[in-house]
Amino acid sequence: MVLAQLGGSITRALQQMSNATVIDEKVLNDCLNEINRALLQSDVRFELVRDMRTNIKKIVNLQDLAAGHNKRKIIQQAVFNELCKMLDPGKSSFVPKKGKTSVVMFVGLQGSGKTTTCTKYAHYYQKKGWKPALVCADTFRAGAFDQLKQNATKAKIPFYGSYMESDPVKVAVEGVERFKEENRDLIIVDTSGRHKQEAALFEEMRQVSEATKPDLVIFVMDSSIGQAAFDQAQAFKQSVAVGAVIITKMDGHAKGGGSLSAVAATKSPVIFIGTGEHMDEFEVFEVKPFVSRLLGMGDWSGFVDKIHDIVPMDKQPELLQKLSEGFTLRTLRIMYEQFQNMLSMGPLSQVFSMLPGFSSELMPKGQEKESQEKVKRYMTIMDSMTNEELDSSNPKLINEPRMMRIARGSGRLVREVLDMMEEYKRLAKVMKRLKIPKKGDMSALSRNMNAQSMAKALPAQMLRQIGGMGGLQNLMR
Repeated sequence: MVLAQLGGSITRALQQMSNATVIDEKVLNDCLNEINRALLQSDVRFELVRDMRTNIKKIVNLQDLAAGHNKRKIIQQAVFNELCKMLDPGKSSFVPKKGKTSVVMFVGLQGSGKTTTCTKYAHYYQKKGWKPALVCADTFRAGAFDQLKQNATKAKIPFYGSYMESDPVKVAVEGVERFKEENRDLIIVDTSGRHKQEAALFEEMRQVSEATKPDLVIFVMDSSIGQAAFDQAQAFKQSVAVGAVIITKMDGHAKGGGSLSAVAATKSPVIFIGTGEHMDEFEVFEVKPFVSRLLGMGDWSGFVDKIHDIVPMDKQPELLQKLSEGFTLRTLRIMYEQFQNMLSMGPLSQVFSMLPGFSSELMPKGQEKESQEKVKRYMTIMDSMTNEELDSSNPKLINEPRMMRIARGSGRLVREVLDMMEEYKRLAKVMKRLKIPKKGDMSALSRNMNAQSMAKALPAQMLRQIGGMGGLQNLMR
């Protein structure tokens, strides 16, 4: 997950506070100091960090709290609420309506990933049933139309542009008119970027905006600039009516927290964040689920949305029913199917960060590819199994001679087949205790999971990263 380092630092500070025998002023101050340090390292503006600390101290007045109050819970809730407040601009963005033509214009500096983001945005809505189209009004940068054409062709989205015409306003108007005639309900206009904020860029943006009359202007911004995002977002807002912001390259920079909080301070809603180069590395940004995942509390609504996106309609009710009752990996075939679903959901770190109790640091960016390869390796091994072996609920059926045959058939080592069987047993224990809470009862998860048995099921390394038995119990409260 993006900002895994920031999330891990804040989570550890809260865990250390929770592990203290007595919660007093010193313990609270130590916890807040750690959180402040983590936020400042992520390039969050000093004023925002200072205000957050002051607000938490006002809410958590230890002397005024009666003896019966759960101080740990109150502090954790105060931190959660203040982080949400820091990232929430307090206003929502325009949302396209299916069947009604909407024109969306993308603006931003050169190198911010604007053209790629246009295609990701179109692809996201295409998956939801919209009929998007792309218009390349960037006549300034050589190769801009080629890039958009290549991206659009790959995503199977219609596009419009010109190699000959140098007037961006004319190209934009022609493209929008053409796709309106074709009854496209989401027309995305990509405009020119520049190396720096200059008068010519703003004048061109204003002209394209006046000619196409967009329903929404989206400002695309690179997260690596950190808190400088505040000035940049303000400058663009003063020139055109920026209605939303998309922050890109959140996977590669520790300054992402700074840019998110800086943009929120301009009262511009962030609607998506780019977390990589691929089409599916593009996440809807919603403040509460994002903060919840950042602190390792999971995001069940996001997880269920992912299931709706990738699991066939006829299989969804059965899968959700199994997850709400406590999923049982009775057979290897069920594990194979779940591996298929997981790989379809997108990056594994994104999927795991939606599950409560899984810290965002458990799968750093570098290890994600390795984990994905391991899942594919296990699936190759299972492809060499007979129906009897895949459908048996008795792991002892796969004895040594069978393992040797499976290893030969899959081109893997016997040790790797053994590793897969061990992983199956461990996952079966974890999944048994992992239940999706029913609607309106999000705290049900904590009651359904037993920390003792979960600790036995988790690998030792994962348990250490969570903060041992104490940390695991805190995550399940």
